[in-house]
Amino acid sequence: MNMMDLTGKKGLIVGIANSHSIAYGCASVLRKAGAELCVTYLNEKSRPYVAPLAEGLNASMLPLDVAEPGQMEAVFESLKEQWGELDFVVHAVAWSPLDELHGRLVDTSAEGFSKAMDISCHSFIRMAKCAEPLMKNGGTLLTMSYYGSEKVVDHYDMMGPIKAALESSVRYLAFELGSKNIRVHSISPGPMPTRAASGIEKFDQLMEDAVQRSPLHQLGRPEDVGNMAAFLVSDMAARLTGSVEFVDAGHHIVA
Repeated sequence: MNMMDLTGKKGLIVGIANSHSIAYGCASVLRKAGAELCVTYLNEKSRPYVAPLAEGLNASMLPLDVAEPGQMEAVFESLKEQWGELDFVVHAVAWSPLDELHGRLVDTSAEGFSKAMDISCHSFIRMAKCAEPLMKNGGTLLTMSYYGSEKVVDHYDMMGPIKAALESSVRYLAFELGSKNIRVHSISPGPMPTRAASGIEKFDQLMEDAVQRSPLHQLGRPEDVGNMAAFLVSDMAARLTGSVEFVDAGHHIVA
């Protein structure tokens, strides 16, 4: 039996903005492995970019702005009606005020930091709560982090502590949900030229440094993250939970 065959598994992908998104890289690989998907789009402005991708994935599509009250609950209620159960969730959502992302952590406002934490971290906790009753036979929850959660990365600023909180949340969720055979992981890609990453100041320089200093001297790709996601969703990872899995050409091991 090919244990990477995900035929019959049903999953939600959150965070696709366009074909360069890490979330789309995950969706593409998971679909090729046989999984049935539902993808979300942020709002009507983003819908035209996501709809053709959803069609190509043969996926259903639902609106989801995690900052809007009730929208997340509506998505999971729709999944309950559509499928009745759920096998995995891929959470690839992050946000911060652009002016504060470009500033010092010490200068961040309480309002900006709180909203960034809610969208980038607590939304994953809320998704876990919504997914739990649908994962009747167990499941997998995945979110996206970055090396800046562990070490200071210049210009990453307020997102560093927020990603650190996200990784800690992964460990606690893995502990709390393990008795229901729900496994929880964070995937930590290296820098990639995505729409979300473009908001980071001097990001081109960050990518050049990653290529020069990583052992493999290259950048990871969204489909590489998708390969890791497919493995973690599959039965081959049945005894793994609570981890941070790096997909960064080894950049995280270099001092």
